[in-house]
Amino acid sequence: SSNLRSRQWCSTARQAAWRGSVNEGPRPPMAPRLQALVLVACAVLCAGLDASGSGRLRPKSFIQNPAVKQTLRVCNAYPFTSALDVYMQGGSVQLNRRPLVYKDCQDYKPSLHAGDRVDFKVGDASAGTFTISDLPQGDALMLLVIYRHDQASTAVAFQSHVFAPVQATQVAVFDTYKGPVQSELRIQDHADAATPASGVAHVNASARSEVLRYDSVVAIDSGAYELALTGPSDGKVHATSEFVALPKESYVMIRCGVASEDGVAYPEDIFVYPRSPRSALSFAARGRALNLAVAIVSAFAFASVL
Repeated sequence: SSNLRSRQWCSTARQAAWRGSVNEGPRPPMAPRLQALVLVACAVLCAGLDASGSGRLRPKSFIQNPAVKQTLRVCNAYPFTSALDVYMQGGSVQLNRRPLVYKDCQDYKPSLHAGDRVDFKVGDASAGTFTISDLPQGDALMLLVIYRHDQASTAVAFQSHVFAPVQATQVAVFDTYKGPVQSELRIQDHADAATPASGVAHVNASARSEVLRYDSVVAIDSGAYELALTGPSDGKVHATSEFVALPKESYVMIRCGVASEDGVAYPEDIFVYPRSPRSALSFAARGRALNLAVAIVSAFAFASVL
């Protein structure tokens, strides 16, 4: 083929250089540094030849494979006093730099491949292992939740999800609680607001309220919300949490806790990750206003040119 001819030409050029240094008399061999330069120049020339073998240089391709950005988010919903450590590559690589405590999540950026194992330990004791069976082809945020398997044992279980690379704010909702209490998760507009004149908080009577189904992923508008675990029949509030949703962010909400039959019981609770501050909402609004202003200026400039 033409590629084979190009390589043969390059090989012949190297042999000729060595033969010339031998046949011209008792001159000492070519200096190693100069010899290396000749070989590098030959290799560069061969790499630049086009497929026809005509000796013309190939233009650099403008098509490149984009770098894939994948993040592993691990959430600890396993009720225990001691924190977890997260390992890969047979325990030789520790992912977490600080302890992964109960009701917390951490993001890692390891090199992931199908068949890799994610090992969890408490001190030197193994807590459980999750094996990656498949991976997305492009950019992705991969979520892994470890939690209590049941009330009677200390065995672990896992749930996983891959967030789609979309512009909307995404929320994945999980129920890892083990016990007799029944609750539904409700989201509503932030009820308390301070009036500018008096600074006194008042209740927003027009606040929207909806149920978030467990084991689902929803898209929501950015803003400040309240979460509540409530009894499905009596409406009694069991736990609450504030939730600030920023544009383009991916969140996880986890109902957790265990009514252990043997050992310490952990009350029903709800936690959210990441915990975005309310102050970030104003920055997000400014960013949207700035983008709108830039778009208006660009449109005006384009109209002026026309």
